[in-house]
Amino acid sequence: MQSDFNFNYGHLFEKELLNEILSIGEYKKVPEGTELIDIGSSIKFMPLVISGAIKILREDENGDELVLYFIEQGDTCAMTITCCLGQSKSKIRAVAERDTEIIMIPVKMIGEWMNKYQTWQNFILQSYHERMQELLEAIDTIAFLNMDERLLKYLKDKAMVNRDEVIQVTHKEIANDLHTSRVVISRLLKSLEIKGEIQLNRNQITVLNL
Repeated sequence: MQSDFNFNYGHLFEKELLNEILSIGEYKKVPEGTELIDIGSSIKFMPLVISGAIKILREDENGDELVLYFIEQGDTCAMTITCCLGQSKSKIRAVAERDTEIIMIPVKMIGEWMNKYQTWQNFILQSYHERMQELLEAIDTIAFLNMDERLLKYLKDKAMVNRDEVIQVTHKEIANDLHTSRVVISRLLKSLEIKGEIQLNRNQITVLNL
């Protein structure tokens, strides 16, 4: 774990901060599908991703979910930072996209390290900026792209975050993530296969043009 942690964060933080993170943070290994943060829950930690990936979702009043963005190794979650600093309840749900290793940083350390370490402040601000850009991209995708374009972007994003052109996913899971029906997704996937963008197999999809 420590070697992976140093690989992802060693170039960002000074030795003193790295040591503090390792001594204060709680290491956790979570299987794919594990819910890390739920909507409405109190935020007690901020995750630093060592390996794997986390899917960030919002939920509407009917309980339907929509994927906002993914965070992967070397990242943290801007929405978590916002809730931590504002001492408010979580507005998002965070789920392990695949088997994932994280270090959980206690909320109280976020502000303390912001004052103590310039590198931590830079990391938090940069992470916030990157996640906000992804949120804007998600909004643009919903507002301006057709569903087939949204689907292809979703598949490419999922393949890139998992570092594998072969995605293990069902049509129903995609439909849930994109807030639409399984029938629509199945039809659009077949259309994308005909166009040569993907290859369909049982419960897995190969993205051909990354």
